[in-house]
Amino acid sequence: MADPSSYRPKPGQIPDTPGVYRFRDEHRRVIYVGKAKSLRQRLANYFQDLASLHPRTRTMVTTAASVEWTVVSTEVEALQLEYSWIKEYDPRFNVKYRDDKSYPYLAVTMNEEFPRVQVMRGHKKKGVRYFGPYGHAWAIRDTVDLLLRVFPVRTCSAGVFKNAARTGRPCLLGYIGKCSAPCVGRIEPEEHRELAEEFCDFMAGRTGTYLRRLEQRMTEAAEEMEYERAARLRDDIEALKKAMEKNAVVLADATDADLVAVAEDELEAAVQIFHVRGGRVRGQRGWVTDKVEDVTTGALVEHALQQLYGEETGDAVPKEVLVPALPEPVEPVQEWLTDRRGSNVSLRIPQRGDKKALMETVQRNAQQSLALHKTKRASDLTTRSRALEEIADALDLDSAPLRIECYDISHLQGDDVVASMVVFEDGLQRKSEYRRFQIKGFAGQDDVRSMHEVITRRFRRYLADKERTGEWAEDGAEDAVTDPGTPTASETPAHGEGRPDTDPGAGHVNGFKDEDGRPKKFAYPPQLVVVDGGRPQVAAAKRALDELGIDDIAVCGLAKRLEEVWLPEDDDPVVLPRTSEGLYLLQRIRDEAHRFAITYQRAKRAKRFRSSPLDDVPGLGETRKQALIKHFGSVKKLRSATIEQIQEVPGIGRKTAETIAVALAQAAPAAPAVNTATGEIMDDREDEAPETTADASGEPVPAGAPDDRRGQER
Repeated sequence: MADPSSYRPKPGQIPDTPGVYRFRDEHRRVIYVGKAKSLRQRLANYFQDLASLHPRTRTMVTTAASVEWTVVSTEVEALQLEYSWIKEYDPRFNVKYRDDKSYPYLAVTMNEEFPRVQVMRGHKKKGVRYFGPYGHAWAIRDTVDLLLRVFPVRTCSAGVFKNAARTGRPCLLGYIGKCSAPCVGRIEPEEHRELAEEFCDFMAGRTGTYLRRLEQRMTEAAEEMEYERAARLRDDIEALKKAMEKNAVVLADATDADLVAVAEDELEAAVQIFHVRGGRVRGQRGWVTDKVEDVTTGALVEHALQQLYGEETGDAVPKEVLVPALPEPVEPVQEWLTDRRGSNVSLRIPQRGDKKALMETVQRNAQQSLALHKTKRASDLTTRSRALEEIADALDLDSAPLRIECYDISHLQGDDVVASMVVFEDGLQRKSEYRRFQIKGFAGQDDVRSMHEVITRRFRRYLADKERTGEWAEDGAEDAVTDPGTPTASETPAHGEGRPDTDPGAGHVNGFKDEDGRPKKFAYPPQLVVVDGGRPQVAAAKRALDELGIDDIAVCGLAKRLEEVWLPEDDDPVVLPRTSEGLYLLQRIRDEAHRFAITYQRAKRAKRFRSSPLDDVPGLGETRKQALIKHFGSVKKLRSATIEQIQEVPGIGRKTAETIAVALAQAAPAAPAVNTATGEIMDDREDEAPETTADASGEPVPAGAPDDRRGQER
């Protein structure tokens, strides 16, 4: 590991101009390429105190042994040179998008005497028109099969073409009218090239003119009573329309645009691109990358644009590129795209209308792509085994942790504090073992104390089950077990997740049964407990286990910001390699615990917001409750109404009105709302049931508002 100060350039050596820089390791291999508007300012950032650098950047500068740079005149030149060097050196610390497949294109070889329509993959060739990319080659063949009856262009290989020319006999497509048979001279080269150009025009989206021309010719043939020719033209029109239906119109103004969306987490990012031509989605592709360096969404977009258009020119670069976030700065990237196209290119974020709606679709595809990538990675047995071994080595465990439990605390500014417990066995989710907890030992926000309570309650139940079955024989165990009791609603499986698995053949966990045959909820211990948090949370979990006398279960914490693994006795975290499968598995477990906890917390909060004093009125259904609120406007006004006034509501008789009046009189009114920023009491609310909360600034926030308006939710 090199000391960055050993190769730091001397003050004044680095120019204050645009340029591109390369970090090299001790073997002179390029490990990172970057560009900068000011080389002096950018490179100075790499030679700060190592403790202040991002862990990934710290790894890069300590792996490097030298740095060099090249001065250019503009930021656009820097962008172009950076792309060239990344392609040339393939540096290990740069963002590199990787395809999990080679996308097929529909290609027309206009560089040949008799152009050919075919499926092509790989690098693009000069003089060939490309359409796509397509998700599957069969989609191209289906489209071509429909269009050949209208545009009978050659599709055969060079060998088949030469053999037909030698024998004077065309192939089967020539006999059935799906090829104009230029191999045997049925059509002149100029006419065949014109046919290929019409095919390209149709695929490029210029469909309306050609369809109208065919319809006019069909009408003329019918008027001349050439019904067979009119019928053929009718079938041609239907074939073209069927081919067009395969690409639905998504933008009504016949827009040519590419839409780029990014889905990311701390370790990986997925990019999806939709190619829209003539208002129709003509192609789709996607990439996944490891986030080796600390990059923003705008930087990921910039790298994606470099890979997408680095070797494209002309119409292959559309007039409009829609992205989720703009690179910083955006002007050089936009100018570079304009140079590639030869005319102005608009790079922007869609704000409204059809384009924004389509961008949301692309974003969903990116999220699905990232989730699918993670699923494939997690389902691989070899990968899971390696991940568990890496965790065991990093945490100095005696064996691989076949059962891992992870705990997370969730609340909204100290309200509705809950916790989750998720279980992974052999690297896979065990949803039947999931549990959720309500924090009931104290009120308010204290994640450390909450973690201690949850761990104590979970393993107290474990010890109680051991004692009940006679498996717990150590001294002092009875003293450690208090209040075993029956599982309460606060320690229950979730609906649809965490339900007990009653299949006796589903694994050894299900062998832990109560006398009545039901699975025990906390009978099986983990080899590793993971908590979402850093040193304080880990220390709380370890203290809870020590207090119960449990010393054979390992504990660690995963801090989200820097993905550091904390152990109870260590002052410094364990930093797993960024490409470690063990780190990836721990991250998946932690994220699943967070998802499970916050889902439960939101459900509790929503239920509390929807509560009303009318819920306690016996025999009062939802329809009549709504009728009462609609009539009086609020529960507050209903409470002050007389029995006769309540009877005025349709469907409410005197007996029901009396029951409502008594129930509301007995129910204590809710406390007045207070603006936490000003201290103002807002007693003139329209309804006792709270429909708003307040964010960190004291601004009222609707209960159904998006997450970023819900205060400090975790």
